[in-house]
Amino acid sequence: MKLTKKRKALVGKVDANKMYALTEAAALVKEVNTTKFDASVDLHVRLGVDPRKPDQALRGTVSLPHGTGKVKRVLVLCPPDKEEEAKQAGADYYGLGEYVDKILAGWTDIDVIIATPNVMAQVGKLGRVLGPRGLMPNPKTGTITPNIADAVAEVKQGKISFKVDKFGIIHASVGRVSFSPEKIAENAQELVQTLAKMKPTAAKGTYIKSIFMASTMSPGIAVEPKSIKGI
Repeated sequence: MKLTKKRKALVGKVDANKMYALTEAAALVKEVNTTKFDASVDLHVRLGVDPRKPDQALRGTVSLPHGTGKVKRVLVLCPPDKEEEAKQAGADYYGLGEYVDKILAGWTDIDVIIATPNVMAQVGKLGRVLGPRGLMPNPKTGTITPNIADAVAEVKQGKISFKVDKFGIIHASVGRVSFSPEKIAENAQELVQTLAKMKPTAAKGTYIKSIFMASTMSPGIAVEPKSIKGI
């Protein structure tokens, strides 16, 4: 009961009828977090797009200035002559045949997969395993590239990929509750500014419909879009 009372008190600090400035939301999300672990802080942005139409099915990447606070495990699928480059760049795993077989057998204990263009014939058959998990390499997210070193470095430094879901919402981590409010706000701002620049020409009406910030177990905090610079 004690935890329930504490949680109720914290939830009560969020006014469900108020839209908070981004900096206020970033401070509040830390205050109302109830987990004992360093929870993820996520942004949920509802866009005025129709994801069923290919020209409005947004997907892309953004380099968060302060990273996500999570160390990403990276697998590079490449021919033998690129393995040393992958290793030097900091990839956790690299190779081709053995990892294709492992993935086909159900192994997906990685966060990002980067592939060189010349191995996509072999990687293509992994779609049924990787696709549903959002792990399939894609040129739009920079994960199919001959420049392995740059791609690995960007992921390790805080580059994340995002994709609009069937409801027109982008879900992305913008840090951890251990981050300062300033770092959470700056990461969130970078994501929303990136989405604003990607507005499809076919999107009509209000483009950024709503923005909510929440940690793993906290209530959602509505963010006033006008409080975000450059959108």
